[in-house]
Amino acid sequence: MKIVLLVFVFIGFLFASVDINNANQKDFTTLKGVGSKKAEQIVVFRKTNGCFKSINELAKVKGIGKKTVEKNKGNLTLGKCPN
Repeated sequence: MKIVLLVFVFIGFLFASVDINNANQKDFTTLKGVGSKKAEQIVVFRKTNGCFKSINELAKVKGIGKKTVEKNKGNLTLGKCPN
């Protein structure tokens, strides 16, 4: 029974959505094609330029292209800006 519960928790973690306006570096690394360096670039971009106004704006981050955004679109959300 414990194993089944752990499997569900793990699956939930794999498919958890990432709020691009509030996620931290570790959260971004759960996305396909995003490692720690790209995740750090996303966080720095957001701090420098302010919150994203659309999910597609994520492609403005160096190293994150339209293909990466499209691959992850189902796992991305656009939360409220934490001003």
